[in-house]
Amino acid sequence: MEPDEKASSAAREAAEMLAIQALSFIAEEPERLNGLLGATGLTLDRLRESANEPDFLAGVLEHMLADERLLLAFADSAAIDPAAVARARNALGGNWERDIP
Repeated sequence: MEPDEKASSAAREAAEMLAIQALSFIAEEPERLNGLLGATGLTLDRLRESANEPDFLAGVLEHMLADERLLLAFADSAAIDPAAVARARNALGGNWERDIP
């Protein structure tokens, strides 16, 4: 593995961990969770299935970036710069499409 690939892989892994942390933060409060479910069109069962998909994790970060209040609350809770969420979203790449029933 080339040095750039190692750095890219490490950045992606860190981004996935941040997205999982963001998903956990969202799931802590029913209002936040319902907002994510409404925005994605997912059911709770489908959310559990999707949680391991990198593109879904990118979608979690997109959802957070679209709601400044949520973003700032998460950044404060995680003691991170809100811009770290945008950097993590970019590191994950791909596009997550809403699950339409």
